[in-house]
Amino acid sequence: MTVTLYQRPAFKRVYKKLHANQRDAVHAAMRQLIANPRLGEEKKGDLAGVWVYRFDCVNQLYLLAYSWDETTRTWLALGPHENFYRDLKR
Repeated sequence: MTVTLYQRPAFKRVYKKLHANQRDAVHAAMRQLIANPRLGEEKKGDLAGVWVYRFDCVNQLYLLAYSWDETTRTWLALGPHENFYRDLKR
């Protein structure tokens, strides 16, 4: 089965500023989510339909917001916890 990947502008903006070792950690998290999208936690309320996966990125907790169905994964946002959900709601 082929999975199609999409990136939202908020995700791209943060991703392009990462260092190489941080990108490696993000890639590892993305590979896990492509294989098993239920690893994250589904949000409720304003963010219904959005899933958030927490992972270690060079000794810092990072969050990756995404939405998915059987054939697609859409990366919505990426970053440390500070102001993450506030920015995600926009």
